[in-house]
Amino acid sequence: MTRHAAPVAAITPMTPDHADQVLAVYQAGIDEGNATFETAAPDWAAFDAGKLSGHRFVALDDAHATLVLGWTAVSPVSARPVYAGVVEHSVYVHPDARGRGVAGALLGALIASTEVAGIWTIQSGIFPENTASLALHARAGFRVIGRRERVGRHRGVWRDVVLVERRSPTVA
Repeated sequence: MTRHAAPVAAITPMTPDHADQVLAVYQAGIDEGNATFETAAPDWAAFDAGKLSGHRFVALDDAHATLVLGWTAVSPVSARPVYAGVVEHSVYVHPDARGRGVAGALLGALIASTEVAGIWTIQSGIFPENTASLALHARAGFRVIGRRERVGRHRGVWRDVVLVERRSPTVA
């Protein structure tokens, strides 16, 4: 079953029913080498425990309404109350579903949910080689706030990370 045969049917909250597909999409991104320092997707329990439940979404395929094309989720950046409105996000799209607006639709849903919840900053670190992700985030209103040089080793190579953030224009 190809993931690019039909348009996105819906952006819907992520549930445990999506677990296997979400983790498979995550692993595909990991395997490509420019998405994360992680080397393997966690099990569902660890993934679930690390993500805020109100801000996790999947994009489903129109032709196969249970087929996950991509996902987005946030994690808190700190347990300190002063950072309650700051989250770090991830967005992953299956390689066969790219170029269809899936990531943009997912980010739109994420931004809407975080603003309703009073979250004022969404941030992420992106490898500079991941130009598609940097362009996506710029279109979604994120700005580059800096670059962490040689912040970590990935597959035996020191990698930089471009820090991006989106400050809510509505959350005061």
